Amino acid sequence: MTLFKTNSSTLSHHTETEKKMALNEMHNKKSELIFIPSPGIGHLASSLEFAKLLINTNTNLHITVLCIKFPGTPFSDSYIKTVLNSQPQIKLIDLPEVEQPPHELLKSHEFYILTFMESLIPHVRSTLQTITSNQVVGLVLDFFCISMIDIGNELGIPSYMFLTSNVGFLSLMLSIKNRKIEDVFDYADPDNQLLIPGFSNLVPFNVLPDAAFNKDGGYFAYYKLAERFNDTKGIIVNTFSDLEQYAIDALYDHDEKIPPIYAVGPLIDLKSQTNPNLDQAQHDLILKFLNEQPDKSVVFLCFGSMGSFVLSQTREIALGLKKSGVRFLWAMRSPPTSNNEGKSLPEGFLEWMNMEGKGMICGWAPQVEVLAHKAIGGFVSHCGWNSILESLWFGVPILTWPIYAEQQLNAFRMVKEFGLGVELRMDYRNGSDVVLAEEIEKGLKHLMEKDNVVQKKLQEMARNAVVDGGSSFISVGKLIQNMIGSN
Repeated sequence: MTLFKTNSSTLSHHTETEKKMALNEMHNKKSELIFIPSPGIGHLASSLEFAKLLINTNTNLHITVLCIKFPGTPFSDSYIKTVLNSQPQIKLIDLPEVEQPPHELLKSHEFYILTFMESLIPHVRSTLQTITSNQVVGLVLDFFCISMIDIGNELGIPSYMFLTSNVGFLSLMLSIKNRKIEDVFDYADPDNQLLIPGFSNLVPFNVLPDAAFNKDGGYFAYYKLAERFNDTKGIIVNTFSDLEQYAIDALYDHDEKIPPIYAVGPLIDLKSQTNPNLDQAQHDLILKFLNEQPDKSVVFLCFGSMGSFVLSQTREIALGLKKSGVRFLWAMRSPPTSNNEGKSLPEGFLEWMNMEGKGMICGWAPQVEVLAHKAIGGFVSHCGWNSILESLWFGVPILTWPIYAEQQLNAFRMVKEFGLGVELRMDYRNGSDVVLAEEIEKGLKHLMEKDNVVQKKLQEMARNAVVDGGSSFISVGKLIQNMIGSN
């Protein structure tokens, strides 16, 4: 006893010294993360931005991105290389091409992707077994790649899920996990409503994602993905506390077993163009048009990488724009040419547009650069989460026109939960009905008259979140400490 007492201070001193040495070693050692992003542009944009953020935060962190070749994503390879070509701490490994799932699985987009990702598991396993240059401290898995947790478990590597959507969608997925696997939602009953933790309003069935109603595998895919959320060591979400902390708190109040949620956004690539189809001449024409318009006078219409409409709907948009009298920049996936303009637009629309000089139609547009322009006063959007974050970042109000995936739920939250969006539609399903010109005209006028005070406040909060000392900055630090410190 006497001997123990005599040496206790020495022991304490040694313990403190060892702690300091361990901390120094933690910060100095080379640690590696393996990113497995989904190859869709909407998923890649925020995933790669997050990878850049991590290495800029910790210079001893290295990242390997496993690049997936997926049918229907022809630009993913070039986009990844463009974004990461000046990042020596990030290396790329191309995964082998695999046979596509049976065509009949395309009845459910989500189930098709899930099946495709699971077919890559043997290739991911063999690739990870060859990576020995640094200590691999974690897998960062896209939502659709979460079944690869099993590879991490086999190799003793913790897995983290990176959710390119928001906490509202996370809440929906966790609520599906508590249902039965055969309990598909019934879209035919529009009066049904769902109580979801993190939502202050009951959620109507008609704003749930298409997969929630899909008996051919979409609901099954959601269920199987959601089952694995609690197997991760953390859930990383492209959002910020001032926007969604109440939803995060509600999830933990409802289920304390949920892994730590790290709000690390907004993750916005302020420099890259997301599509190689945008040539310099088109880019210059867009900016020339915007430079000639008064401040906050132009509505930007853009519906994402998969957003397109049937011809009858395209005509109604054109008529709505003409009747509203607003200036506009309209990004169409297939802009009119001399061969198809009579089919896609009302007769004489292009002549009117060119004569008035108030509008421009283009193919791909540099969305971030457009939203940042002083001429833009409103944004007609499909409500993809990246687009919503970009609109908040630049303080541009949104007119909601969701099309696919979880966009209906995003539109509902923008209008009903956040009080930020102007409602055109929240439950629109492409091809299911047509929004008439009169409705579009009314929505456009409302959008351009919207009081922007709340939007400006959220813009400030979004930008403050990512600076030194901001909520997302702190969250990223905690995440890195969790990743490196626990290994």
